[in-house]
Amino acid sequence: METFTSWPSWAHAEAHLGRALPPSTVGDLGRAVAFAAREHGAQQRPTGRPYVEHLLEALEVAVAGAGLSERDVLVATVLHDVLEDTPCTEEELAREFGPRVAETVRWVTRPPGAAKADHLAALVRAPRQAVLVKLSDRASNVQELQRMPWRFQRRYYAETVAYVMPLAGIHPWFAEWYARWRDRWRHVERWPA
Repeated sequence: METFTSWPSWAHAEAHLGRALPPSTVGDLGRAVAFAAREHGAQQRPTGRPYVEHLLEALEVAVAGAGLSERDVLVATVLHDVLEDTPCTEEELAREFGPRVAETVRWVTRPPGAAKADHLAALVRAPRQAVLVKLSDRASNVQELQRMPWRFQRRYYAETVAYVMPLAGIHPWFAEWYARWRDRWRHVERWPA
């Protein structure tokens, strides 16, 4: 199963993106990474690593893995957590990156007070662009599941199988990647609840 951890900083990502995408898209992605880094500030991943690494991993999944190139999808991939995890507003996102990016990010943002399962289940009605962002986001989160405590691993595995994997049929690369991921992690199904 392929993992996507070779772009830990914008400098690493930019060189690869320059070979795969138009300069204008690379420029917009650089602005999005800088914006996300400012908004997320000192936030860290559960592993203690800087949060921006997750955003770059999701971008690497989208570009180097799935071969996505649509500007709005890629920018939304970088910004997918700013509405949920920072004070940033949808209006601010729309001003900075356009209404399509802001709408896509809103789709993948869990509303305050909403149960996670309900939010994930609602993604079956999401536009294709938002589903591609969620698939890239979750691939980043689950590709190295072994780094998390076992209870987290079990919960995240179950959520991914129940709610995210059914969305993967939208794109052949994601369908294949998630199928390989499930084969690798199927042993988690035997763990006690």
